[in-house]
This record gives sequence, C-alpha cells and structure tokens, in this order.
Amino acid sequence: MKTTEIVEKLGLKVYSGAHGLDREIKGCYVSDLLSDVMGNADADYLWITLQTHKNVMAVASLKDLAGVILVSGLEPEPDVILQSDEEGIPILGTDMPTFQIAGKLFELIR
Repeated sequence: MKTTEIVEKLGLKVYSGAHGLDREIKGCYVSDLLSDVMGNADADYLWITLQTHKNVMAVASLKDLAGVILVSGLEPEPDVILQSDEEGIPILGTDMPTFQIAGKLFELIR
C-alpha cells in the first residue's frame, strides 16, 4: 500500500514532503524514543510518534523511513517541515491518539 492511500483512507493531514507520498509502505513502527527507532525501525516503514523536533527528520532519513505520523493534533516545527520537503519524507498528522492510529494502520497494511 502506498503512503497516498493511507493518507486518503485515514484522513491524515500532509504537512510536508508531499513528493514522497508514492512510496510503498512495508510496515509501521511506534515509538517516541529516537534511539529505539534507530535500532528497530526498518526502511519503508511509517513511524508514529509525538516528537515534533528536527531530530525526527534525522532519524527518518537515517532509517530511510517512508514517513512520519504525528499524533494527537501535534504539528511539526518549521525546520522539520523544511527538511521533510528537502528529503521527500512526508510528515503527516492526525488528531487520533497513538493507540487508535496504530490500530487503524495495522488493519490497513497487515
């Protein structure tokens, strides 16, 4: 399933990195601890987090993630948006809490 399909089906907001929305999603990783994501997330995964700072993009780029989903109505900081656009890694958002969006994603991509 492509990122664009997930955005449409879950009503996610696209903050930035729109030119990276055609990537195929292989899975999802949920964590707010950057070192955990660095050690355990796989390439082409979506990452669900409440972190909104620039280090999120550093980790997403390092791990070649397909995108980042911010939960609970959180919005990315301006420098995150710029880096996301430069690297083509979408930053997405939802008002849903982590548990709810993770469950919905599981149902879509399992």
